[in-house]
Amino acid sequence: MTIDSTRSLPAGPRQSIELDPDEALRLLGSVSLGRIVFTRHALPTVRPVNHVLDDGDVVIRTHEGAALTSHTEEAGGSGVVVAYEADVIDPDTHLGWSVVVTGYAHLVTDPTELARYRGLLAPWVRQTMDYAVRIRPDLVTGIRLTAADGLPDAGTPAVPAPSAP
Repeated sequence: MTIDSTRSLPAGPRQSIELDPDEALRLLGSVSLGRIVFTRHALPTVRPVNHVLDDGDVVIRTHEGAALTSHTEEAGGSGVVVAYEADVIDPDTHLGWSVVVTGYAHLVTDPTELARYRGLLAPWVRQTMDYAVRIRPDLVTGIRLTAADGLPDAGTPAVPAPSAP
């Protein structure tokens, strides 16, 4: 592994500020790509997917044979516990935000709703996506990474406190 020495180090330490659920959902709705986390063979599985936020629910498209499709079909009305994460974090400055939604995923079975989601959400991959999964958030958390006020930047030596006489 080589280290890219042409990139400068981030400007300094970061502070993590918790977001309220409304702000977190607003940010989640401002992007179209995230990661769905679910259980497969008793282990966590993560998949990048595109999404749309619809009346506070996260909706993704999926296909027949996909693990998530199978799990939600098998679970029926109870749904499947999932987490959904999206973020925008600048790789150079380390500033940005991250949002995680945890809730139950259910297959969208109403033909009218399914047709609507097909119109709202185009898959990024060239594959037939005949299914949609809706995640109703039970828990919405988020953080914003900001510059830590009053702390020296990386590369700037901290001024030592004067010593007592």
